[in-house]
Amino acid sequence: MKRSEINSLIEDSIEFMNRMNFFLPKWGYWKPEDWKGKAVDEIIDTMLGWDITDFGRGKFKERGLILFTLRNGNIKKTKKVNKIYGEKVLIVGENQETPFHFHWSKMEDIINRGGGDLVIELYNSDDREDFSDKPVTVMIDSIPHRVSPGGKVVLTPGESICLEPYVYHRFYAENGRVLAGEVSSVNDDTVDNRFHEPLGRFPEITEDTAPSHLLVIDYEKHLMHNAS
Repeated sequence: MKRSEINSLIEDSIEFMNRMNFFLPKWGYWKPEDWKGKAVDEIIDTMLGWDITDFGRGKFKERGLILFTLRNGNIKKTKKVNKIYGEKVLIVGENQETPFHFHWSKMEDIINRGGGDLVIELYNSDDREDFSDKPVTVMIDSIPHRVSPGGKVVLTPGESICLEPYVYHRFYAENGRVLAGEVSSVNDDTVDNRFHEPLGRFPEITEDTAPSHLLVIDYEKHLMHNAS
């Protein structure tokens, strides 16, 4: 992805979230120069902040996702006091796919916070980590639902689904883009995403302009000198 595209997506995301009356912590709006001299060790260590991906395929509008991690436990578990939960906000474009994947460790609730409808397709995984032919039972707002292999559920605004480890899920928005929430156990996106087809979790960035905001994958280059 081009840095100019990422900059534009972040500005548009902030505008969308404002319209949805969802607001980020103050540092979510910082420009790169605003980070200088700040005590941001926990933000860096827990990978909080902007996260935009095209899954390594270079077709963001068709396959992509905008995320902002609001809170998370320390992935390296180096802190004596450590959160055991995480939270993200996601912007899912209309007909924009997040491909089939599961998590080995993370359990998560995905919530439709507003906008259009969030469509989620589901499979159990088998012993080879392939699609299973067995039905999937998921909790939607604490009520069990049985879904056929590859079947879908549609979350309207306010509805949520609990996704356990090893459950393949693919999602996209219909009837407008969706502001989605994720509440989960501690999240480590560097190692805990099993895509059904080989895909990259983070984008390769062409630096055609300077960043307007930092992504989590920018911290090592721009901020690690601040970290303890």
